[in-house]
Amino acid sequence: MGGCFSDVRGGKQAVGVGLTGPSLPPMPTSNAALNDAVDDFFRARGIQPLFTQLELSLSGSNLRDRDIISKSDPMVVAYTKKRDGTLEELGRTEVIMNSLDPAWIDKITVAYHFEIVQPLIFHVYDVDTKYYNLPVKTLKLNDQEFLGEGSCVLSEIVTKQGQSLTLDLHNRNGNRGLKNLGKLTVHAEETVASRNAIEVIFHCSHLENKDLFSKSDPFLRISRIVENGGSVPICKTEVVDNNLNPIWRPLCLTMQQFVSKDNPLVIECFDFNTSGNHVLIGKLQKSVADLEKLHKQKTGASFILPSSAQHGHEKVLKGQLFVDQFCEKQLYSFIDYVSSGFEFNFMVAVDFTASNGNPRNPDSLHYIDPSGRFNAYQQAIMEVGEVIQFYDSDRRFPAWGFGGRTIDGTVSHCFNLNGSASGVEVEGVQGIMAAYASALNHVALAGPTLFGQVINNAAEIARQSLSYNSRKYFVLLIITDGVVTDLQETKDALVRASDLPLSILIVGVGGADFKQMEILDADNGCRLESSTGRVATRDIVQFVPMREVRGGQTSVVQALLEELPGQFLTYMRSRDIKPGAVNIAQTSASHPTI
Repeated sequence: MGGCFSDVRGGKQAVGVGLTGPSLPPMPTSNAALNDAVDDFFRARGIQPLFTQLELSLSGSNLRDRDIISKSDPMVVAYTKKRDGTLEELGRTEVIMNSLDPAWIDKITVAYHFEIVQPLIFHVYDVDTKYYNLPVKTLKLNDQEFLGEGSCVLSEIVTKQGQSLTLDLHNRNGNRGLKNLGKLTVHAEETVASRNAIEVIFHCSHLENKDLFSKSDPFLRISRIVENGGSVPICKTEVVDNNLNPIWRPLCLTMQQFVSKDNPLVIECFDFNTSGNHVLIGKLQKSVADLEKLHKQKTGASFILPSSAQHGHEKVLKGQLFVDQFCEKQLYSFIDYVSSGFEFNFMVAVDFTASNGNPRNPDSLHYIDPSGRFNAYQQAIMEVGEVIQFYDSDRRFPAWGFGGRTIDGTVSHCFNLNGSASGVEVEGVQGIMAAYASALNHVALAGPTLFGQVINNAAEIARQSLSYNSRKYFVLLIITDGVVTDLQETKDALVRASDLPLSILIVGVGGADFKQMEILDADNGCRLESSTGRVATRDIVQFVPMREVRGGQTSVVQALLEELPGQFLTYMRSRDIKPGAVNIAQTSASHPTI
């Protein structure tokens, strides 16, 4: 597939095809405001996998009885703890009368962000009988009797099989003076209307040629007709160059996109132009049910061309649309995978090149501040590691350095950070931090900045896992201050690794020019190409310069990890790897009632 443009709105890639990968913005039109509106439409419907809406169901057991004549009348208030330590209320359950083992019906809604550690606090109250007729939202909590508090991190719930976690209740702020305050069970479930999707392969025949010196470069755009009679684009195919009988790669349309099988869709065929002024070759209107019929009957549908005259008739064209494949499938979500035992294995590689500055000097990027304030390397390790560790059951992480002169006097571009000749793994995020601090005392900074060997080592670990465990996905964090010297070798390593269960996060620290890093991060819609001409099967790199996020609303870890669920899903879906069947059955099961 040829062509790559800095403005991805005019790019040749497919767009909005379910949640199978990083979504590109929709097609350009002559109206810039319309583009922005369509961009907002896509974002509002979660096509970019930034968060997942969850409903939390709550049940208690053996709660403390504060009533004399009857049993407690419990209600739960859920909070999220913000960065500054304050609590923000998420919601309240209803009050259940006379029960020490309640199962509340009202759900707590929370937006689950993979890239953020989200502490949750649950307070259980016994509501005084004189407040029974008031809405729970209006209740003053100081007027109610406190029964207990439970806390956890949201990712602890979603990674549990069945997405249920049972918490011991205790006194406020972790005070465990009173024993046996009971337990609170939290169950998480996605608020997804439907997992149903269809996968379609289209081809066209005898399209009209719109180019003077070559053939048309066709692509399809599909829009859904909405209630007011207008239409909203939901996806488009990639461009097939110089071809009047094109076959496109499979399109995946979710039920959220097409709403129902009978809902009319407008399918338009355009001739691609780099200017963005694409020429309409023809259009037609069909529902998903109609497309299924075309597939079964192996017949084509003729395109029409609206007349330019105000009251003219539509022209029926020779060009036709065919449906080569039509199949219904289920799209599993990121939470389906991690809650059924899929894990992220974290790896880290730290830049020991001399451009970081002497670690003994306070202006060095590697300076260890005696006051305990983190340098940029420590900050990146802690922020990313604290999130990823919840998705790794053994919490043993390979840790490397590169660009340093080790004890034997040689410059190594991939050495074990812990100084061990045999084992590369360290224990937990604190183990990485300790190994890093120790290495600064034993490794001399050198250079140049080469990524190839580190990426190849991480890829080899991911490759070996395929033979014994398809439920592992690997995440390599590279922290660097410099411009990569082996750019083509790095590209070659990344293209090879794009077939593996591996994503690579790169944090740029310091004030260097990081333009080369942005080449590695294929966010401009241009996939990496190796020296042999092979194109990466998917984008596996996310690069963030720390200077651009410091002081802003977005943390380094949010900026780094927001693409990771999409990269993970692209890999799993491309290989038809499904989550555990047990969890999916539980997800669709009803909750216990009172």
